[in-house]
Amino acid sequence: MKPSLLPELISFIDSLSEPHILCDRQYRVLAANTAYRRSFGENQVFAGRTCFDISHRFTVPCDQAGETCPLQQSLRSGQRERVLHLHQTPQGEAYVNIELSPVRDGEGNIAYFIEKIEPVAVAKGLLNPQGLVGRAPAFKQMLEMVARVARSEATVLLLGESGTGKELVAMAIHQASRRAAKPFVAIDCSGLTETLFESELFGHERGAFTGATARRVGLIEAAHGGTLFLDEVGDIPLAMQVKLLRLLETGAYRRVGSSEPHKADIRLVSATHRDLRTMVESGVFRQDLYFRLNTFPVELPALRDRLSDIPLLANSLLARVAADRNLVIAEDAIALLRHYDYPGNVRELRNIIERASLLCDGEAIQPTHLPEEVRVGHSRKAVAAKSPASLKELELRTLDDRLAHHRGSRRALASELGISERTLYRRLKDRQR
Repeated sequence: MKPSLLPELISFIDSLSEPHILCDRQYRVLAANTAYRRSFGENQVFAGRTCFDISHRFTVPCDQAGETCPLQQSLRSGQRERVLHLHQTPQGEAYVNIELSPVRDGEGNIAYFIEKIEPVAVAKGLLNPQGLVGRAPAFKQMLEMVARVARSEATVLLLGESGTGKELVAMAIHQASRRAAKPFVAIDCSGLTETLFESELFGHERGAFTGATARRVGLIEAAHGGTLFLDEVGDIPLAMQVKLLRLLETGAYRRVGSSEPHKADIRLVSATHRDLRTMVESGVFRQDLYFRLNTFPVELPALRDRLSDIPLLANSLLARVAADRNLVIAEDAIALLRHYDYPGNVRELRNIIERASLLCDGEAIQPTHLPEEVRVGHSRKAVAAKSPASLKELELRTLDDRLAHHRGSRRALASELGISERTLYRRLKDRQR
């Protein structure tokens, strides 16, 4: 490509409304457009620096620092590449979609790259009292799938154990979609009888059945223009599966007790912790419905597969459940939380944090505020040959450790331990026995 065309490329990216940069094969940024400078620093100098320095503060290219490098991928494939990265911003690290397109010279060789940066507003790599939170590889892999499918109209099936946050992910998909301004309506399919499920989903006319004293709008109608989330879709009765399939195939439905057809304008996201493929093989779930729902499956990782996210998650959950208190979690409590298996996943972690915040009278959640199974789980892993310590032993051990380092008043010590002064005096008395 002739050097004289470089000003035209710079002028082209500056005309774009989304953040873009232009860089060469050596990772050097040649220009950043107005939208990029507005998003990532009005007063910063970008031209002449490397993209990996700007994005991550790395001193080497992303693929040499454990990240996926779209530039190297594009050099290998010769095509446009797309990745999800944690990007440095004036507000801290944030997830962004990066779409990198090669620009060829007159001889067909890649000379430059145009990189588009699109913020992923539904997730954070840092403390965040709302939305999805995480940095672990399993979380990032899931988030990349969410970012890819969100802006489409594809039907999404969320798979994963109970408590992994499927409704939160469904909401994230909705918020990142073109339907974000319209309703997000959720229905839990577990425990619904056939009649109740049909009435909830499609609505009913007055007198359609005993107790139907007035016309009721169904959830499909309530979600018009937006997203309908079917949680625990594996629990839908067989007789109703065919009606859901018909809705997906025709886009039409009828209220119970009515012959008048209605057009559905919804984007469907469903979720289950069950193995639908096995259910299909055993004849309890329709194969044709499974294929309809499984257009774009997204696997949600269990919390035990992203234990490195525990500190971030625990503090974010604390900000949600105790928003009116200036609470922190002590380091030894975090250590215990990181060594537990969480059969109930993120939901269980939230319950643990909420319970601990209610038990804590001071300013810091301590190991003694955590459930016994969390403390025992840590003891079993850390000292496999020894029997786990009792609750009282753990309390006294924590107290001894604090006393050895504390130089202030007993009131300050009680606050540090997250207990009342009265409780502290009682434990000191027990210690002396």
